[in-house]
Amino acid sequence: MNRFGWLPRGADKLLLAAMPAEAASAVRLPREAAMPAEGPARPPPGGGRTIRERLQATLRQQPEALSPRALRRILGELQAIIDPHVSEVEGGRRGEALASWYAAAPLEERRDCWLLMSEQFVADQTLAKAAQAKYAAAVGTADEAVAEVRLRRATVSPRRRLLQRFSVFPEGIRFLVDLRAEMLPHLKADRRLQALDVEMEYMFSTWFDVAFLDLRRISWDSPASLIEKLIRYEAVHDIRGWDDVKNRLDSDRRCYGFFHPRLPEEPLIFVEVALMDEIAASITPLLDETAAPANLATATTAVFYSISNTQTGLRGVSFGDSLIKRVVETLKDEFPRLKVFATLSPIPGFRPWLQKHAAAMLDQLGEKAQGNLGRAAGHAKVTADTLLAALEKPLALGTKSPLRQFLLSGAAHYLGRGLVDGKPVDPVARFHLGNGARVERVNWAGDPSAKGLRQSYGLMVNYLYDINRLDRHRALLASAKIPVSGAVKDLFPDAF
Repeated sequence: MNRFGWLPRGADKLLLAAMPAEAASAVRLPREAAMPAEGPARPPPGGGRTIRERLQATLRQQPEALSPRALRRILGELQAIIDPHVSEVEGGRRGEALASWYAAAPLEERRDCWLLMSEQFVADQTLAKAAQAKYAAAVGTADEAVAEVRLRRATVSPRRRLLQRFSVFPEGIRFLVDLRAEMLPHLKADRRLQALDVEMEYMFSTWFDVAFLDLRRISWDSPASLIEKLIRYEAVHDIRGWDDVKNRLDSDRRCYGFFHPRLPEEPLIFVEVALMDEIAASITPLLDETAAPANLATATTAVFYSISNTQTGLRGVSFGDSLIKRVVETLKDEFPRLKVFATLSPIPGFRPWLQKHAAAMLDQLGEKAQGNLGRAAGHAKVTADTLLAALEKPLALGTKSPLRQFLLSGAAHYLGRGLVDGKPVDPVARFHLGNGARVERVNWAGDPSAKGLRQSYGLMVNYLYDINRLDRHRALLASAKIPVSGAVKDLFPDAF
């Protein structure tokens, strides 16, 4: 939800009225100044008029949200924000006035605003082509560096300047993050928005660079409003209430988040850590509210059991790698005895992957192994369908059940060999392995909750962060080889 919802409809008119006369007249550009620049017009999905056609029209057609006149007015106000003759502060004020209109506008009108920002603020193609030609002619000469700078400037879109001006007013960053979060679900259906999305992701990657973020510990003594955000944003293991969150912030736990100076009370990402004397194999004891805190004097292992991004609008901006590194350094300073840093992670893509590849895995097995699976499934001859049906109650499977071994083998293959375009197929594996971790252990009944069973038949995985081998593991992954422990290799299908 954006933070401008408290502004009443029409607040933009009040803000305009409060402006100096020159500023107000600059916002209300004449119709000619609001017309779009020449360039290819992309047709809207499902037919209808393009933005350019609507800007040149007189009457609104269904199902268009803004009338042509209103569309021209909003375009004029957007253009006024980046007027080169006004200061950054004045541009920010104009951005704030537009944001107040946006807050009161229905979704359909907001979508028109997205389209204007995406399609009407493009780099001047004539200038860009001229700069490209001059750069090509200058390559290898003393003028090459200057020509390159001019080329870069010529290809920067006014859209980027628009975003910069929006960021000037106090709630501007919040406004933009919320705007993108609202826009993201519409990208697939309307490709015209992709230019704005890419520009926003680029700008956010700069504004939210980890060099500008503060690492803060979140404890039971933190403000209640901040703890409430943990409850709201927890994405891996739902927090059931205040007793649950208090357990996660107990003396043997640590919780850290990255904060941005312009969003001081809003964690961008946070990680929950359990301090233990071994790598955890199940989430159940970690979430047990009645369990006594672990003895910190004997703690040798830090287990990262939940990492949650909180801002949908910052999708594509990576914090996790730096967060884990910073937390490891902080923990080592506080607890010098800590030697092992590992995760207890879900395997969210495993069940759908196995349902798709069960038949292929069966074909890899020998006749004896297939016979054992068939008998365990209650069928003379096992098929993918009968096998998957027999796996629907994994917690009831005994230690030596061939079905249990098949699940563990499948998970090991999925995590240790599953690659798409050279990257791990599982999204959580992709994150941790990309950070230099290795697949350490597959845990049976690691998450027996309904969610855990739905995602991965209750299986969980430990990723080990060996501080001395992170670069080596990244190099392996870069060569399309997933780093795994010997215990995981033993579970591969060819060892089944």
